[in-house]
Amino acid sequence: MPATLIQPSTVPGKLLYFTPPKDGSRPFTRINEDVNHATRYNWIQVEHTLPIENVRGKEDSYTLDSSGFQFFQHKSNHTSFTNDEEIEREYYPESAELIKKLTGASKVVLFDHTIRRRRPGELDSDPSKRQPVSNVHVDQTSQSAANRVHRHLPASEAPELLKKRFQIINLWRPISHPAYDWPLTLCDFRSIDRERDLVPIALLYPDREGETYGVKYSLEHKWKYLKGMTPEEIVLIKCYDSIEDGSVSVLTPHTAFEDPSTPEGSPLRESIELRALVFYD
Repeated sequence: MPATLIQPSTVPGKLLYFTPPKDGSRPFTRINEDVNHATRYNWIQVEHTLPIENVRGKEDSYTLDSSGFQFFQHKSNHTSFTNDEEIEREYYPESAELIKKLTGASKVVLFDHTIRRRRPGELDSDPSKRQPVSNVHVDQTSQSAANRVHRHLPASEAPELLKKRFQIINLWRPISHPAYDWPLTLCDFRSIDRERDLVPIALLYPDREGETYGVKYSLEHKWKYLKGMTPEEIVLIKCYDSIEDGSVSVLTPHTAFEDPSTPEGSPLRESIELRALVFYD
């Protein structure tokens, strides 16, 4: 019997949730500033421990339109992930075609990527040394998703594309070795209340403003992960869907977490996430 089938199915995970500023002001995060800057955040993180289920063997129970995420097997032709230009030249085209194939989309525009390598004790202020994100969040709000279309598509195309269904989807993959250390966990969309649980956070860049969702704690949240994801496994994470009528999932809260069942001596987590605008005819 494969070892993965006799692993504990659920582990306790300590997750950092969002709490609004005590003074009632608009939550914000300053980007590209010293991580120790006293005013980088004006909101509060609170730790809660929740059960996180290992869904290995039950991957088919979770789809982009039901839970907001979906696991697939896929071996990438690009495997080094050390040079941004090579990643854009080699990994982007194959990934765009893969997303089209898996979703049925007619057009996919990849707009950036992040490589994360966990390095305990190092600061996360250098964009080339990103660590796994350890707080519960959603990458996009409805407004920031539409802004992304205008930002990355020609002005002649964006208005027409926004009239049809579009999504923002992250393609997440471990690199170099299986991701036992600080794996990714995803919250089933069916267990969240968008009105109650999600709060927009302004991302203040030196030259512009973005927006993400902070996620408030709820006992109803159902957290899932695929233990020991390999570089030949991917997960598509829905960050936004323009269909907001309740018929499909719209987004997926997610975070990294310290898995107490991580095998001793496991190499530190390394992963890449690719962000895509996904359009449908």
